[in-house]
Amino acid sequence: MTRMTKTVLVALTGFGMAFTASAALAAGDPAKGEKDFKRCAICHKLEEGGKGIGPSLAGIVGRQAGTVSDYKYSPDYVEAGQKGLKWEPEQLIAYLEDPREFLKSYLKKDSAKSKMLQKFKDMQFREDVVVYLQSLQKK
Repeated sequence: MTRMTKTVLVALTGFGMAFTASAALAAGDPAKGEKDFKRCAICHKLEEGGKGIGPSLAGIVGRQAGTVSDYKYSPDYVEAGQKGLKWEPEQLIAYLEDPREFLKSYLKKDSAKSKMLQKFKDMQFREDVVVYLQSLQKK
């Protein structure tokens, strides 16, 4: 395979993933996500500096993983953030399906652990919640 062919394949793959994520987000319903977020609100607050079992989700979309200043993250979240993990919509959708498996895959580390034990298998639920969180971002 030539270098040019590899470059084109990488570009097309990236475009495909971006298109899939965009299509998934386009399918999300922020009003439904606001209702669904009640399941998340047990552990997470939406106010900056809000205290909960989990970190505040204020400004989560686009934020580097493991960086809320007043929350004690596990070393795996800090490592993921240091390796470049930013909570873009497509990462959040994948993460919410199975947080531990997401971290294990991202870090390429079987021992990676997540304090978040909840798994959200329903894709529509994940899309709705992520679109809702995205709608709360400061402009």
